[in-house]
Amino acid sequence: MSIQRLAIIGAGAWGTALSLIAARGGCDTRLYVRRAELLQQLAATRENSDYLPGVPLPDLIQLTSALGDALKADAVLYAQPAQHFRTFCAAARPLWRKGTALVLCAKGIEQETGLLLHEIAAVDLPGVAVNTLSGPSFAVDVARGLPTAVAIAGEDEALVTDLMQALSHGAFRPYGSTDLVGVEVAGAVKNVLAIACGMVMGAGLGDNARAALITRGLAEVSRLVLAKGGRAETVMGLAGLGDLVLTCSSPKSRNMSLGMELGQGKKLAEILGARKSIAEGVTTAAAVANLAGQLQVEMPIAAAVNRILHQGSSLGAEVEGLLSRPLKHEDA
Repeated sequence: MSIQRLAIIGAGAWGTALSLIAARGGCDTRLYVRRAELLQQLAATRENSDYLPGVPLPDLIQLTSALGDALKADAVLYAQPAQHFRTFCAAARPLWRKGTALVLCAKGIEQETGLLLHEIAAVDLPGVAVNTLSGPSFAVDVARGLPTAVAIAGEDEALVTDLMQALSHGAFRPYGSTDLVGVEVAGAVKNVLAIACGMVMGAGLGDNARAALITRGLAEVSRLVLAKGGRAETVMGLAGLGDLVLTCSSPKSRNMSLGMELGQGKKLAEILGARKSIAEGVTTAAAVANLAGQLQVEMPIAAAVNRILHQGSSLGAEVEGLLSRPLKHEDA
């Protein structure tokens, strides 16, 4: 399968950056814009000033608010929030063309069910070849053409190779994987851990604490990946360690910056109300905690983040709880 036409669903920062990558690679590129006012702004200015200011959109990127028109593609890149994916599937199912592949570019776990996005797609978009794209990739750096490496995972290796070739351009370098589960789980959980690291930094608890959270957080990612049937080597790759280090080390991360504000004493509702973009880790925290419970996987950091975000616990109480846990060997 040669991929010539790409549709990007979602005109936030990440969807806009992906449309730029597709167009630079010579693909026929359509960007689906759900909101009419945003579509008008993009068409008039050829710049996404709401989510990616200062980056011009070339005329090669076609803009549309008609989902059926957008789905006339060889592959569809889903870049809307993870919690909206089931709604997208319901709207897209009657319009989906046979042979069109799906690439999940959102990072999250459905809050109500604990399902990964590819598990939702298997039921709601039956017969569609599902892949996922994840890795250390701030949208603004991708849009500006700075060096970026990501993982594209799927069960059909030939299709993964075609997707890699379609999206590979200049400084954007995809690596292939067959571990769909591992790549998706790692991409989702790192957002929760980034909130934890942000809280630590916002509260002034120091770089030692942040490094410990990254390291022990990686162990939590590994346990959940293995329990879901993914592979350990994926955790040490771009979608695992690579993405975790990036999002836990820079305030450009929406999740880390949210955590920093929480650590400084702001209320979650206040932070969310002042933002246009979504920090996926907020909803994913509850889903990760529930999934870990179902699979009997120990994830104390993720559980602590969930309690702070959704159950009224405090950062001080959770830090004290983590530090008072029984001593254990690191490889246990």
